[in-house]
Amino acid sequence: MKAEEWLFRTIVEIPKWTNPMQSHQHFVLLGSCFAQNMGELFQSYGLHALCNPLGVTYNPESISIQVQKSLSPDLSLRGEEGGLPIFRWPPSPSKGESERVYCWWASTRFSDTDEERFRETIQRTFLELGEALRSADFLFVTLGTNVCYRLKENGMIVANCHKVPGKFFDEVTLDAECCLETLCHMMNLLEEECPKLQVVFTVSPYRYRKYGFHGSQLAKATLLLTVDKICQLYPHKASYFPAYEILLDELRDYRFYADDMIHPAPAAVNYIWQRMAESCMSEEMQQYLKDYEPIRKANAHKAQIINR
Repeated sequence: MKAEEWLFRTIVEIPKWTNPMQSHQHFVLLGSCFAQNMGELFQSYGLHALCNPLGVTYNPESISIQVQKSLSPDLSLRGEEGGLPIFRWPPSPSKGESERVYCWWASTRFSDTDEERFRETIQRTFLELGEALRSADFLFVTLGTNVCYRLKENGMIVANCHKVPGKFFDEVTLDAECCLETLCHMMNLLEEECPKLQVVFTVSPYRYRKYGFHGSQLAKATLLLTVDKICQLYPHKASYFPAYEILLDELRDYRFYADDMIHPAPAAVNYIWQRMAESCMSEEMQQYLKDYEPIRKANAHKAQIINR
């Protein structure tokens, strides 16, 4: 082998899409912090992209609930069956604290002291997600973990614990069968309500130190097996993009990780974005990104000045 033929890394092969993304199309991105990274890149190029409107979500059950409820014709402001699970916390505010309203299906950034105002805000956000899904061409779903938290009082899996004490929850690990069942419910609904929508699954390359690295790998393995089965069951609607494999197998160096040595560094996120562009975007869209790059850099520079 000639010296110039040596590559000191393994390359993850990604077949080119036969029906690639176009710059005029609409995108929705849901899931973990890696979905947030990708979504912000879509938005930074002026593309029609909605990213995690209800906040970052990690487990497949909560992502599926967000999709299903956003497409529900009878989404209610109230807490009855089929409605939104609203609660107040803390129940006995201490001095200097105020009781706030939250939703178990949304992130902590959604809260208010006024319950009616909060209900209107959270319902409007769910409806916004439903409208975006119905008009979108692609939905990216990034799964983070199969570990989730179930309310002891009613068994409901929550998207966010909102810093409520752990004694109110049971930590549960969803097996591949449970993950598959909940994602099939989501896919069946999307086939009915959003016939043109293509669903692209990814597994977040972020590893969860909290569960131990072996436990984190088991969680990722469960998600990978689930997504592979979904792609077999819905071959014309579901596909997989190997972001997880690109970081772990292709970018095997700590310079591609953030200071915590767990999260992907910006260089890794940008590289994965570039791999996606080359394999999943049309030549027209890739040219659009190149043409838009000066505008993107100017906007980023303006944001830095404003934030100083």
